Amino acid sequence: MHGGDIYKYPGMVDFSANINFLGPPEAVVESAKAALARIARYPQVGCARLREAIAGLEQVQPEHVVCANGAAEAIFSLALAQKPKKAVLFAPAFGEYARALQSVGCEIQYVSLRPEQGFCMTQDCFSKIGRPVDMVIACNPNNPTGVLAGKETLQGLLQICERMGALLVVDECFLDFVDSVDACTMKRFLKGSQNLFILKAFTKIFAVPGLRLGYGLCSNAGVLGRMRQVTQPWNVSVPAQEAGIAAAQEPGFLERTRAALWKEKKFLLGRLVIYQPRSRGSKGEPEGGFFLKVYGAAANFIFFQSVEGLGEAFREYGILIRDCSDFEGLGKGWYRIAVRGRAENKLLLDALDKIKKGYGSRQGVFGWDLG
Repeated sequence: MHGGDIYKYPGMVDFSANINFLGPPEAVVESAKAALARIARYPQVGCARLREAIAGLEQVQPEHVVCANGAAEAIFSLALAQKPKKAVLFAPAFGEYARALQSVGCEIQYVSLRPEQGFCMTQDCFSKIGRPVDMVIACNPNNPTGVLAGKETLQGLLQICERMGALLVVDECFLDFVDSVDACTMKRFLKGSQNLFILKAFTKIFAVPGLRLGYGLCSNAGVLGRMRQVTQPWNVSVPAQEAGIAAAQEPGFLERTRAALWKEKKFLLGRLVIYQPRSRGSKGEPEGGFFLKVYGAAANFIFFQSVEGLGEAFREYGILIRDCSDFEGLGKGWYRIAVRGRAENKLLLDALDKIKKGYGSRQGVFGWDLG
């Protein structure tokens, strides 16, 4: 269901989980360590200090912040608080949206994002949203496709939701990796809309998935109040709260991350494009080399289509990538890789070169069913 399963595949270089390859800032680690001296005490209920810190980082009001034990808990708490009868998901998308909605008996309408349209959200997608709808969930940049939606696109979707009386949930967990974050975030609409909930987390950008620390931004006091009613009071641990407060005081880390990410992503993409097919033969098979087509790379990961069995082939070289065949709307041959540091990126590309050279003799593993 998810990437990052280093427990099942110990010792492998993990490209399956999209974590900041710089690792957590030293101040964040030290704050979490220092907080261990206070684990004999309960965490602060309501996370007041953490909410203040997040409000400063995000330039929103503290009362518009709700903290959670990771973004996943915020999703489940929101579903339980709202109990939507019908919700819309754009597919493919993060699997926990559907799991959270199904846990409260919600009917899900999937609106497909199509490869021939570059997996972009379009007005045609919006026209397919059936009425009535209680909740619409969109991810920007989308996971797993890595495609970024413009502010105008999501603003149009928010207007549709406001007319229907539906809550628009925008997952911006990967948006801090994008250079144009200020131009794309929906935060500017928070004060003026009671129908907007923005989901974020420290997990990816600050590289602390093991701490479990996420949050939501919303100006609708009713929504936030219901979320607090269905969430246990000590949901964010003492070390996690202190780590989050420290992280919120590291805005320079975000700039360093984007600069380092741009450099490494450019390096990876420059090598991956050599695997594009030049033409197709009489049987529809790609000619001119190994087939690999990149579709999205707006965040800290790259989404692409390739031959079947690529994940198994990479594991033979000690590398773990994300097989995306279990995402709604995808199938075999779709993959996602995280952008990591130069040494690890070279390992991946070297392994890909070897796989490319050997694929012709391994038709039992690779095929040409490109969907």
